[in-house]
Parts: sequence; structure tokens; C-alpha cells
Amino acid sequence: MMIWIISGIGALLLLWVIVTYNGLARFRLRVRKAWAQVDVQLKKRLDLIPNLVATVQGFASHERGTFEAITNARAMAGAGGGNNRDMAQIAQADAAMSGALSRLLVTVENYPQLRADQNFLKLQRDLAEIERQIGFARKFYNEAVLRFNERRVVFPRVIVAALLGFREEQFFEAPPEARVAPVVSFN
Repeated sequence: MMIWIISGIGALLLLWVIVTYNGLARFRLRVRKAWAQVDVQLKKRLDLIPNLVATVQGFASHERGTFEAITNARAMAGAGGGNNRDMAQIAQADAAMSGALSRLLVTVENYPQLRADQNFLKLQRDLAEIERQIGFARKFYNEAVLRFNERRVVFPRVIVAALLGFREEQFFEAPPEARVAPVVSFN
């Protein structure tokens, strides 16, 4: 009789570990899926930039510093690949890209004929839409990370998570330099 009780308790414990593992694995997959959506939106923005730069260059060819900043930011953002880099590196590259794009759009203000160009207006609308989608994707990713991390640290799941190698996921956060308002000069 005692062996049946011990076997029953062992079976229940094993079943609980399996259910806990599967739940954590499902939430980790949701985090990865959410990150893939952020990555897709960042890639869409990277793909749009050469067209935007080429359009502006046609009107403002002497704005070399701005174009070099965008080219460098694009190279940094496209380097490696989404899952091969640390979240801090990705956030830093994203902040550099956003800053370079902001400088480009400030440059555009000096060229009224460019602001009226239909190709540029379409690219600007596309960029605004992609930036909106990136914001939603980041929010969705951070919510998935929060749900996973909450599940991972709650007792007694924390024991299973530690034993089976479930690590804390990183939130997508802006680097400290991105929290400082850029200085805009029309000189």
C-alpha cells in the first residue's frame, strides 16, 4: 500500500513538472515570436531607408554628414542579426537609427521642393507607419517578456525554471543616450 502512495505522489510530482515545463516553454515561444515581430518591423525600416536617402540626396546632395550618419546607423542596425545580438546592442542600434532619421527629416525642412515631392511624401508616410508598427511590436514584445518572467519567478515554478534552464528574458529598453532630447539647430 505504501508503495502505491509513494508512486502516486511521484507520478503527480512528475506530472506537475511536465505541465510546468510545457507552460514555461509556451511562454518562452511567445517571447520569441514577439521578438520576431519587432525584428520584422526593424527590417522593414532598414529596407525603406535607402529609398528615402536617395530621394533626399537628389535634392540636398551637400548634406553629406547626415547621409553618412544614416548609412552608419543602418550598418549598425543591420549587423549580425536579431537573435545573435544582445538586446542592449539592438536598442542602441535602434536609437542611433531613430536619431539619424530625425536629423534627416530636420534637413528636409530646408528644402520646400522636396517636401512637396510625391515620392518623398509617400516614403515619409511609409516611414511613419513603420515607426508606429515598431512601437506596437516593442510593446507586444515587452508584454510577452513580462508574462514569461512573471511565470518563471513564481514559487514553486522558479525551482523547475532554474533546474531546466529557463533564464530571465530581457526587456526592449531604450539606452540612456536615447532618453536625452536631441539638439536641433537650423544653422
